[in-house]
Amino acid sequence: MPNKTAFTSVAFALAAGTTFAGGNHAADLQDAIQSPADTGKVAAFDVLAAHAHRTGTTVTFHMTTNGTAGSQTPAATGAVGGSDVWSYVWPTSLDPSTVGFEGGTGILAMAATSHPDFDDTPLFDENRDGDPTNDGVEWHSHWVVLTPTEACGPGALAVRDIPEGSTPKLPATWPGFPIFLDSPGFTPLFDGPEISVTAGFASDVELSGVAYDGVTAALRVNANIHAPLLCVTDVFDVASGDLSLPGVLE
Repeated sequence: MPNKTAFTSVAFALAAGTTFAGGNHAADLQDAIQSPADTGKVAAFDVLAAHAHRTGTTVTFHMTTNGTAGSQTPAATGAVGGSDVWSYVWPTSLDPSTVGFEGGTGILAMAATSHPDFDDTPLFDENRDGDPTNDGVEWHSHWVVLTPTEACGPGALAVRDIPEGSTPKLPATWPGFPIFLDSPGFTPLFDGPEISVTAGFASDVELSGVAYDGVTAALRVNANIHAPLLCVTDVFDVASGDLSLPGVLE
């Protein structure tokens, strides 16, 4: 896998409005966050461009890679503790409350993930075999709230834990894990090098001016399945290079 790094800073910036340049992949859009190819990285997670655009109350997050997006998934370990989660992630400047979490609790990000050792979408049957509890390896979507968590390493992030006995506000489709994780059922779509996820929002959510970035990363479940439960362990690539969230929804 690519070099191990950590998220170390988050800053919000403004960018130009959407301009289409003859295609609908992120790399085809003039206002996408562009990232140079790096042959030293796994191609399916080497980000060439990240973009988000909206139509009314829906936002499509998409990312162009240097390979075939979604073509690689983590190896099964046979246990939840210590297992890996691979992901395509779009960190945003949206407050977590916009999708039903307790407000002011961290960085709200849309993520498409694969993890063969557990299933965290109990309301959905991604592989359509009649069993909604056995398809974690299939790419699926989550809203996650990320927070700096020194227990995961210097400057690293984790999906925010829910301490025992606390009752924060959570989305209706929270899957029951003791972390700020939602399983909204938005289906990731793949088109060669491109992955996209379209998310719906309530009509009162202000989407204009929302900042975003694009990241490919690995997370790992704590071997003891204890706080912190889910750490970011490897950042494969960051579209902006510095997680400055330079993309902006118009």
